[in-house]
Amino acid sequence: MKIGFRKPSLKKSLKARTTGKAKRAVKKALVPGYGKKGMGFLKSPKKSVKNSIYHKTTFGLGDLFK
Repeated sequence: MKIGFRKPSLKKSLKARTTGKAKRAVKKALVPGYGKKGMGFLKSPKKSVKNSIYHKTTFGLGDLFK
C-alpha cells in the first residue's frame, strides 16, 4: 500500500472537473442508491476498504495548500 505523496495527474484532474454535473444528475435519476452515503461499501466492500486506507495514508498536491 502506498504511503506519502500522490503524484499529480493533470489529465485525470481535468477529466474529474469536466465530467460532472449532467452525468451525475442522469445517474441519480436512473440508478436507485446512486450517490447515497455508504453505497460504495455495499457494492464492493473490498475496494471500498482499500480506497479508504489509501486516502488516509496518502496526500495530494491540493492537501498541501489547505
